[in-house]
Amino acid sequence: MRLSRSALLYPALGLGAIAVGLAIAFGGSEVARADAPARDYSALAAELDGDMKKLTFHSAPKAVSTSTFTTQDGGTATLADFEGKYVLLNFWATWCAPCRKEMPMLSELQTEFGGDDFEVLTLATGRNPVPAIEGFFDEIGVTNLPTHRDPGQKVARDMGVLGLPITVIIDPEGREVARMQGDAHWSSDSAKAMIAGLIQPAE
Repeated sequence: MRLSRSALLYPALGLGAIAVGLAIAFGGSEVARADAPARDYSALAAELDGDMKKLTFHSAPKAVSTSTFTTQDGGTATLADFEGKYVLLNFWATWCAPCRKEMPMLSELQTEFGGDDFEVLTLATGRNPVPAIEGFFDEIGVTNLPTHRDPGQKVARDMGVLGLPITVIIDPEGREVARMQGDAHWSSDSAKAMIAGLIQPAE
């Protein structure tokens, strides 16, 4: 089995040393994949409402990090391990109040849509001790999301994550196609219709 924007932004403590130039350069890189033409997401974007309007679909796919992160079982993985499905990648931290607010909604998305075509991937970025992560999930009653960690902030740094939470949508070819900064109502009808449209495109 393969491993599987909130008006108020919360600064990611510990990410201040990120080289902004590098983040911009990486985030702006376009992926050329002759065998996988870029999909047109304009119809999905046009249907977003409420705070889901903060989700920005890119005009062209962008590269994602190739750095490793620590999996919940202590191993390592990269985002490439999740190719073949749409991935909603959420960068978060245990000290992040809006992360606590939206995590149960992300869990609901995983319950409703998780499978061969879609997965919610949560990645605790920075100093997040394992007991703190497990306690966080226990307190909010989330049992179906991974406790993966990016302790050295390598993945976050590569992808220009300058605040938390940030959520990125990755297509089955492993390319970033959309991004939101800040928390959102991920259990809203708008969010669910968007996810359904990703995995079951209209004919």
